[in-house]
Amino acid sequence: MWPDPVLTQVCAPVDLADPSLPALIEDLLDTMYHAKGRGLAAPQIGVLQRVFVVDVTWKEGPPDPRVFINPEVVSTSDAASEMSEQCLSIPDLPVSVTRPDHIQLRWSTRAGDRREAGFDGILARCILHEFDHLNGKVILDHQPAPTRADLEARYAP
Repeated sequence: MWPDPVLTQVCAPVDLADPSLPALIEDLLDTMYHAKGRGLAAPQIGVLQRVFVVDVTWKEGPPDPRVFINPEVVSTSDAASEMSEQCLSIPDLPVSVTRPDHIQLRWSTRAGDRREAGFDGILARCILHEFDHLNGKVILDHQPAPTRADLEARYAP
């Protein structure tokens, strides 16, 4: 939970041969669904590795879990949209964030295959939100200093 310093650290690449990787992925998925989230990155459970999971449809329809290992943002669109986002690590504090409408991403799958694809809309937004976590960023980092200070003051226990 914010402000745990692990949330501000850049994650290390994942060794695809690491025998603990499948268990980490299952832990991420189980934790995300249990917390009723749409995405979760490894640092949010205290693991500083470049892996995250997302499922933007499970609340309205069948689950569609996606796993992204060692992701790289290849490109982003110039077109962007502002939207309120929430974070499982900063509960009950919706924050307005502007993000590109389209991204091109490269990543490894659970099977170790390298993939590249484009994503739009809420899925692109969720991917970028989780990708931020791998680089030690949270939704507060997208705010101007005065707004961030006000949000942090409201969030403080």
